[in-house]
Amino acid sequence: MRGSNPALNDSFDTVLDANGAYNDIMTLEGTVSKSLFLIALVIGAGILGWQMNTMEAFAPYMHEILITCSIMGLITALITIFKKTMAPTTAPAYAVLEGITLGIFSFRYESIYSGIVMQAILLTVSVFVALLLCYKSGLIKPTENFRLGVISATMGIFFVYLLSFIGHFVGFAIPYLHESGPIGIGISAVIVVVAALNLVLDFDFIERGSERGDLPGYMEWYGAFGLLVTLIWLYIEILRLLAKLRDE
Repeated sequence: MRGSNPALNDSFDTVLDANGAYNDIMTLEGTVSKSLFLIALVIGAGILGWQMNTMEAFAPYMHEILITCSIMGLITALITIFKKTMAPTTAPAYAVLEGITLGIFSFRYESIYSGIVMQAILLTVSVFVALLLCYKSGLIKPTENFRLGVISATMGIFFVYLLSFIGHFVGFAIPYLHESGPIGIGISAVIVVVAALNLVLDFDFIERGSERGDLPGYMEWYGAFGLLVTLIWLYIEILRLLAKLRDE
């Protein structure tokens, strides 16, 4: 089984073939507890990142701290993806680095749009709960066509963002992507929907992996990490969409 989240896109059989024997196994309860732990780390680190903006010792260097934590977070995520056995160590590290990044990022948005961060948090939680209920009730089923559609859309968004990042350094911009007009708002809304649908594939990955009863215990951390990646992406996209709506 493959998911659209890059963190969860390796087949279970590959995990078994590559890593041989192990003592503990992946369970749903274990994955849920580790997911809650990682989310708690993000929240704690996010509060720290937020407060650093108001600390005299850190305030002059917030841009550098933001860039450093972002790059280190990306590196940690890549290590986790390509070396799953390290997930028990790298997943918490990723949560802390991304938490600090989100705290700084959110503070900047809040300083421009009062109240926007709480709105984004509430919407992210609401979307998560709604999709979890839809998944558990069978209202949304991750069929092969569903997976293919979400994977294709996610990869398309990834390449658009990659081009936008490159364009930032070479002097060109993707039209409408960061603009606040009707088209820009529409693009952000579509991206939010795609990010949200990735949650369904994350739920499916975790549930199927737990039901197998033969996956190594470190896959609990890996599944929790993949879910966290999607939640962070969803929160950021909702924050950007709300900012565009405020500007309109």
